[in-house]
Amino acid sequence: MNIFIREMKAHRKSLIIWCIGMIALIGSGMGKFAGFSSSGQSMNELMAQMPKSLQAFLGVGTLDISTASGYYGVLFLYIVLLSTIHAAMIGATIISKEERDKTVEFLFVKPLPRKKIIGIKLLAALTQVGILSIITWTFSLLIVGRYSDGESITSDVGMTMVGMLILQILFLVIGTAIAASTKKPGKAATLATVVLLVTFILSFAIDLNEKIEALKYLTPFKYFEAKTVMDGGLELIFVGISLALIGVLAVSTFMFYNKRDLNI
Repeated sequence: MNIFIREMKAHRKSLIIWCIGMIALIGSGMGKFAGFSSSGQSMNELMAQMPKSLQAFLGVGTLDISTASGYYGVLFLYIVLLSTIHAAMIGATIISKEERDKTVEFLFVKPLPRKKIIGIKLLAALTQVGILSIITWTFSLLIVGRYSDGESITSDVGMTMVGMLILQILFLVIGTAIAASTKKPGKAATLATVVLLVTFILSFAIDLNEKIEALKYLTPFKYFEAKTVMDGGLELIFVGISLALIGVLAVSTFMFYNKRDLNI
């Protein structure tokens, strides 16, 4: 438990900053919605006339941006990007920072096996991811609800948040698996971020070229898009793939960390 508290305290300030950043993103994004809500239909037509590449960049798709929930769906692309970057970085650093900061001795003077240490660290990382997710969910409901004009947004926001949480956990264990397996712990966060950005860019490429749509299974950013989740809910095949990947990567984290030679 001391390790858990230590990890929570070590990342407390950064978590607060991430939460503030998320609230600011949602607030400023929905604030722009208020600026053109009175001409929402013409805005839909304007978006339809834009190049497909720009529509993909904005994440419009089939969303009706004349409604608060539809506009939030566009904003969700950037909300999920921010949240997954946080998850990947916390996953990588919570494992690698002991070697990077030369504090491995702190862990191994305790009568705890490596598997328990890594389990506690994962719990601390999941707690921080969960806190950011709850903050995002709460302020999404409050801020989007302010502009909803009587529209029911609870279900739409709730479904996108469930999808976001799954992606957060997936990128969290991608970060931990990379940190546990690499021989250069200082570069773990960079490698995890590179994986995230490559899959994010791939999701754009798929939107631009229907011929490579089959590659959507390779990028988690196509699993829980707002335009599909708000319309038909979470697709079981993507939930299944995500859970399978989470399980494999979590097990890999324990295996790699338990076998590696640590730089003390």
